[in-house]
Amino acid sequence: MKLTAREIAEKLGGDIIGNPDAQVTSPARIEYGREGNICFLANPKYEKYLYTTSASIVLVNRSLTPKEPVKATMIAVDDAYQAVADLLEWFSSLKRSRKRGNRLGRLLSFSHSIRGKVGSGTWIGEFTVVERKARVGRDCQIYQQVYIGENVRIGDNVTIYPGVKIYRDCVVGNNCILHAGCVIGADGFGFAPREDGSYKKIQQTGNVIIEDDVEIGANTCVDRATMGSTIVRKGVKLDDLIMVAHNVEIGANTVIAGQTGIAGSTHIGEHCVFGGQCGIGGHITIADHTTFAAKTGLMKDWKTPGQSLMGYPAMTYMQYMRAYSAFKKSGEAKPADTKTNAANS
Repeated sequence: MKLTAREIAEKLGGDIIGNPDAQVTSPARIEYGREGNICFLANPKYEKYLYTTSASIVLVNRSLTPKEPVKATMIAVDDAYQAVADLLEWFSSLKRSRKRGNRLGRLLSFSHSIRGKVGSGTWIGEFTVVERKARVGRDCQIYQQVYIGENVRIGDNVTIYPGVKIYRDCVVGNNCILHAGCVIGADGFGFAPREDGSYKKIQQTGNVIIEDDVEIGANTCVDRATMGSTIVRKGVKLDDLIMVAHNVEIGANTVIAGQTGIAGSTHIGEHCVFGGQCGIGGHITIADHTTFAAKTGLMKDWKTPGQSLMGYPAMTYMQYMRAYSAFKKSGEAKPADTKTNAANS
């Protein structure tokens, strides 16, 4: 499927700045854009990538005045965020039209439905569904009532416990463990506000990539990317009841305790440690070897590696303890105050 800048501009009501015959085949995030990709720029924080991206087309706001030359063809629209929601919906509908006539797997009168390819030595429990074009590697254990969606790739020696759901196009590496009830590849939480106060769903066209040696706890959710991939790097360990939003990247050998929430498009470094119930804001970067105490809340980039953070908003351990000491003292009565109070009584 190829679309030209001219076709896209007509669809979105945009103005072309550059080559109207530029062609694209898929969407991507602007920082990872390559030839044949269409990207968008709505958040000024990402403007620097407009001048370095290799994408063929970039959607921008009409209000934008570039500070440097732009190699990509630009399509200027009133609201790039709203336009990309329309664009992704268009891509999604075109993809669905190519699949028309394909039936979803369903439980039949026998114990499971296997429509994909399964490697040697793999055991599959009852009432499990493996959709068409899915591939499961060798020596895996797939327990009861697991759903493996269309075009999913699962490596060797993977254990998937009952009730796990892996949506279409997602990738699971070798030697991974997915515990009961976890969901891989559900839609990210993306909605564009309309003028009337309602919200338009932004189609989530990406996937989730889980690299080798990852373990994901029960009822943890890792959302698919809006564009591109949500990535869980090699050796990551996620506890139960964790929320990983769309387009997050978790660095290798990072461990995260239960009930932590990570908002969209955040990049977490390698060898980080998160206590329980941490809250991490969206579109931020966290340095390698950062440690978070339980219930820490981070709202901005943390670029200094190897530090321990506490509190909300997050600060270093020593800053937190000094602040806590001052807070405690502020509530204590001074001796002079005590004498004055006694005299007044």
